[in-house]
Amino acid sequence: MPFGEVPVKRYVIDTNALISFVTDRNPEQQRIVAPLFEAATHMKVAILCHQNVLTEFIYVLDRVYQLPKHRIGQMIIDFIRMPGLELVQELDYEAVLSAWPDPFPDFGDAVVATVALAKKGAAVVTFDRKFSLGLKRLNIPLYPARGAHHQNIEQLGVE
Repeated sequence: MPFGEVPVKRYVIDTNALISFVTDRNPEQQRIVAPLFEAATHMKVAILCHQNVLTEFIYVLDRVYQLPKHRIGQMIIDFIRMPGLELVQELDYEAVLSAWPDPFPDFGDAVVATVALAKKGAAVVTFDRKFSLGLKRLNIPLYPARGAHHQNIEQLGVE
């Protein structure tokens, strides 16, 4: 780590958590994930987002939610400019293919899991129960921690 940098907890975001944050599809999930984004804007944590997650996010907002493309584009610009966000471009295909289709039958899940493994100590932010089970088997930490009813800003270090 370069001199002067302060280590922060890193979180790899899954598409469903990102969608829950920007839409009202599930207010409880939105309430759970919002403090993480707040902490990131205060540089208390880092949110890692793989480009594959952005591609899935755009697809869902376009095809499922049928949002205007210019609105989706503005959402992406705002997101990638957010303090505390690190857009991950690289992908170790050998690692992904070793995790897909087993233990992760969803290719996007395998991408997120291998990013978390590559970024030692990073937790995955997801509301996908099946994905969470696979992550647990690989000892990859989760946010929100299963069994925790909520994560609050104080726990993330935001005043």
